Formats: sequence, C-alpha cells, structure tokens
Amino acid sequence: MNTLFDKIWDSHIVHKVEDGPTQLYIDRLYCHEVTSPQAFDDLRSRGIKCLRPDKIYCMPDHNIPTKDQDKPIEEPVSRHQVETLTRNAHEFGLTHFGMKHPKNGIIHVVGPELGLTLPGMTIVCGDSHTSTHGAMGAVAFGIGTSEVGMVLASQCILQQKPKSMRINVEGTLGKGVTAKDVALYIISQMTTSGATGYFVEYAGSAIRSMSMESRLTLCNLSIEMGARGGMVAPDEVTFEYIKGREYAPKGEEWDKAVAYWKTLPSDADAIFDKEITFQAADIEPRVTYGTNPGMGIGITESVPAVETMPEAGQASYIKSLEYMGFSAGEKLEGHPIDYVFIGSCTNGRIEDFRAFAEIVKGHKKAENVVAWIVPGSWSVYRQIEEEGIADTLTAAGFELRQPGCSACLAMNEDKIPAGKYAISTSNRNFEGRQGQGARTILASPYVAAAAAITGKITDPRKFL
Repeated sequence: MNTLFDKIWDSHIVHKVEDGPTQLYIDRLYCHEVTSPQAFDDLRSRGIKCLRPDKIYCMPDHNIPTKDQDKPIEEPVSRHQVETLTRNAHEFGLTHFGMKHPKNGIIHVVGPELGLTLPGMTIVCGDSHTSTHGAMGAVAFGIGTSEVGMVLASQCILQQKPKSMRINVEGTLGKGVTAKDVALYIISQMTTSGATGYFVEYAGSAIRSMSMESRLTLCNLSIEMGARGGMVAPDEVTFEYIKGREYAPKGEEWDKAVAYWKTLPSDADAIFDKEITFQAADIEPRVTYGTNPGMGIGITESVPAVETMPEAGQASYIKSLEYMGFSAGEKLEGHPIDYVFIGSCTNGRIEDFRAFAEIVKGHKKAENVVAWIVPGSWSVYRQIEEEGIADTLTAAGFELRQPGCSACLAMNEDKIPAGKYAISTSNRNFEGRQGQGARTILASPYVAAAAAITGKITDPRKFL
C-alpha cells in the first residue's frame, strides 16, 4: 500500500526523531554558485570536510553570461560568485563543471542528461526548481543554504515528511498543447498554494504518454503551486531515456538497476492524502496575465473579471493587472510583445528548441522583437547545431546564445527592460523577476515561437 514517494523516502531514513524530523540520507547534492558560498564557509570555519565528495556535483549557472563566456565576467558580484564556487569545489575535492566545460549548463538540465539523476534517488540542491529531477522517479527538492552545509558535512538532511498527493491528467493532449501548458493549467486550478505541504505524483494517461523531457518540464513547475516536489513513476520511457548516458549504470549493473526501478511505482492500492483528476481535453495553449504562475488563461480566453476573485484577493488582483498593463475582460491574443526568451530549467532542453524551430522555420523574426535563444546546457547547444536547428534559427533571424539561466531571473546580463513585455518559457512571472519593471508572460516554446515571428501574442496552432 505504499506510494512511489513512500518507497523512496522510507528506504533513505537514517533515523527518525519521535515527534520530530527525519534524518534522511541524500544520494546526490547539486551545488551552484548562488546558494553554496556560506555553506562552504561554515565547513571551513569548523574544520570539516565533505563526507561523500563523490556524491556532490558543482556548476555555475545562475550568474554566468550567455555571450562571450571565454572572457572574464564583467559584473563583479557574478564574477565573484562563479570564482568562489570554482575555489570551493577545488578545495573540497568536488566534481566541478565550470563555465565553458563541455558538461556545464543549468544544473537541472545537466543532471538528467548525464544520467546523474536516477530513479529511486534522493536529490537536493539549494534551488527551488530541484523538483525537476522528480520526473525521473526520484525524491528531489530544494533546500536552504544552511541545509546545503548540512548535506556537505553529513550527506544527510533533517526533514519533516510531507503529505502525498496524486494529480491525474487523463486523455490525449490536443494540438499545440505541451507539458508547459499542462503545468500552467494545473497551477491555475490549484492556485499557487494549493499543494503546500505535499509531494505530488503526476499520473494518468496524458502523463504516461509524455516524453521524458516533457515530464521534466511538468515536475519543474511543481514548486509554483506550493508543492515540496513533484514526481513521475519510472517506466519504459524513463529507462530508454537513461540507457547509455554517461553516468548511468552499465552491463549487469544496468539490469539490476532496472529490476529495482520497476519496483518503485505506487502500489495499486496505495492511498494518497489527496487525489485530483484533470482532463487533457480541457487544456489549450496557455499564457499568464498576472504576477504569479497561477494567473493564467487559455490563449483564446479573456482575463477574468475582478468579481470572480475571492474578496480578500481582489485588491492584489487589481494591482497585478495594473503592473502588467492588462484589463479584466481583455483578450491577450494579438497583444504586442517586445522580447521572447526560450530557455531556463523549465524549457531549455532539445525538445523545446525542436518545437520552437518547427514554428519559425520558413518565417522571419518580427522586427519589433528581441529574442534570446538560450540552450540549457552545452550538450543541448551541440544538438541544436548537429540537428540543423541552428541553421533554421539563423535563417529566420535569430541568434543562438551560450548556455545559462539567462533571462529567467535577472541575476546576469540578460534583463528585460522596465515596462517591456516578454514571452518567456521560464517558470516565474513575479514583479521584477526578469528585470525591474519587466512584464513577464509565461508560455510554452510553441507560443514563444509564434510570438517571435508575429510580434504579438499568437495562438501557435495557426502554424502547426
């Protein structure tokens, strides 16, 4: 009667404090440059080394530029953080994929593509979108800097066990509907706090039919509805994706691993604390209109009336619309945009660029649009070139940039100017998230591509 989450969590318990937290063993710690410096300083001040250095992987991603990575980083804070991670990884004997390293990229893209992220693992990182890795059938969640230090020192963490939720999506997704649209739809229905305190397992026929990269996108956004993490049960899609990857088990070890992974899915009689079902037929390509990821609509729908909001939230709803420059009852389709960003740990994988290229092929970038095309890793960059996608992009007037988090969070040089509208394939649209005063509209690579060639919010199904 165990869920997928229970099976992984319970098998990693080191010690349980009565009426307190669980000491949980961690299989993999990912470190980036923003949330790790104080953790390493803490170890240094206490004279402690890392307990299991072979389980820890470091790479810069948030602060690195997406142009001229062969030159020193100009922005002093970013340069200092990236250089500090390099020094810390070297001092503590940790694997480090630095800027321009062929294995560098956004940590939540690189982990799965190298086979470092595997089913049945517990995975943590000082980043909320660590939930991405749950798509591989792992328990993966973001932690704070002090907890990063805890894992560096002991390879364990103290955690309260979350409740369990299963979200089923049944049926077949329509034309132009992607995992990004499914996630934005679920968040709009659940609200940004609807899964607080839960670990979510995604299930149902629509989820089972998704590719591995689509599942990664879906789980990436779990945190945006308040969930501690999201996951999908490992199956043949998972195994096929992992097989042959650099850090994946080989030979007899592979056979043993798959046999174990097949025991992980939730038992038929498993009971969840909460269970919800949505229908794939109800989902169309989506865009956000507000300042949190739950404020979204289907691309043919109108911005909801103020009166449809709970009374307690109406003032903040009006403030959000004022910030975005939208009105209740307005349709967003046809609204002019200024920037398009495709990339981030949400939509920076090869499938996302294939989708983008599918729409822009044979067209030209709109003159009023600045487009940032940013792969999630050097591996994705190489695939874009090898598959001829780079040629399609160049012919359409787009420029391929170097890997990094880029315009997702305005911690590097890629910032959206104040007042400008950006169609973004990233995960957050809070005020100032992509630059002070920037107006972010979250969408899928299809919607981003359609906007990039028309210069306005456009239903991508017209090009498919």
